[in-house]
Parts: sequence; structure tokens; C-alpha cells
Amino acid sequence: MGPENAPIRVIVATRNRGKLDEIRSSLAFEGWEFVTAEDLGLEAPEVEETGDSFTENALLKAFAYHELFGMPAIADDSGLVVDALGGEPGVHSARYAGAKATDARNNAKLLAALDGLAPEFRSARFQSTIVFVDDSGHAIAACGTCEGRMGTEPRGSGGFGYDPLFLPQVTPGRTMAELTLSDKNEISHRGAALRSLRDKLTVRD
Repeated sequence: MGPENAPIRVIVATRNRGKLDEIRSSLAFEGWEFVTAEDLGLEAPEVEETGDSFTENALLKAFAYHELFGMPAIADDSGLVVDALGGEPGVHSARYAGAKATDARNNAKLLAALDGLAPEFRSARFQSTIVFVDDSGHAIAACGTCEGRMGTEPRGSGGFGYDPLFLPQVTPGRTMAELTLSDKNEISHRGAALRSLRDKLTVRD
């Protein structure tokens, strides 16, 4: 039975409205509703991301929300991997400049770390893992990647995180933050992971 035949409410393990919008846009199954703890008037839990990979952290968050709220849950863990920095910021992308760092502070730290580096040495990729845990506690995971390089200054007002600095290979001259949400979903790491997850959910029994 495909998702269209199974109306369902899913708790999304995020406070990031940008991520929520991308998930709602990509997994627009008939009868499915994606909500956050905030939407339900509840406090979002702090899930300690102790995993060594995006997949481990996504699993931790999805199961924590599933168990706490008693409903199907979906969680994403994603980040930026910069080759010249040995893979940093990686799983620490959201807190690269500190535990409560803003996007602006993270971007400023990254630019400082790459200062003076020529374009050919600024290769990077966004990676994402999305995990869906159904009402019975069964987990389905999907991954996605977007290759590109880091720019030298922020550009664009869309997206979030490192989007203003990241130049995808498939959109020459434009940062991720200069794309529409629809265009971003077509080429982004999270968009690829969500399409893979959508396919897996559609064919599940």
C-alpha cells in the first residue's frame, strides 16, 4: 500500500522552518501532514547528536522524536564537507562556530578558514541523510549529496545555513541561496535524499 492510501501525521525533528518547508514540498503525499513540536504547542526536545556520521545522528533524532511523541517521525542530519579542511565542518556543521552559533557566525568562520585559497582548492559537498520511523518503529533511511565549491562571499537571500557560500556544480555562478525553493530541491543533497525516501515509502508494503 502506497503513502497516498495511508493518511498520517508525522512529527519532524527540527526547529528549522526551512528544512520543514523542503520536507513538506518533497513528500507531498495525499493525506500526510508534517508538523513540528512547535506546531503542536509542545516543547521540542534537545537530542544530543553523538553520532560519528550524518546517518547515525538522523537515526538518533528520528527515534527520539518517535518515542517521545508516540507518532511517526522524520529527521534529517546534513552538513557541509570541505575537502581543504579535512572534511570539516561535517557533522558539526550547525555548531561549527560554537554550540549556539548563528548561520552568519558559521559562515564567517568558514570564510576565515578558507581565506586566500584559490577556487580550484575550494571543492566541497553537502551531504544529507533522512530517516523516517513509522508508527511501529521501523526505520527507513535515504541519503543524498550535492557537489560544488565554496565561494568567497555570501550571496543570495534564500535557503539557510551555508547556502549563501555554496556554489553547486550544476548551477554555475549561482549559490544555493540564489535558487528558488523548487530549483534547490531539484539539485540539493536534501532534495536527493527526500526523493530517494519518497521512492522507498511509495513502494513499501
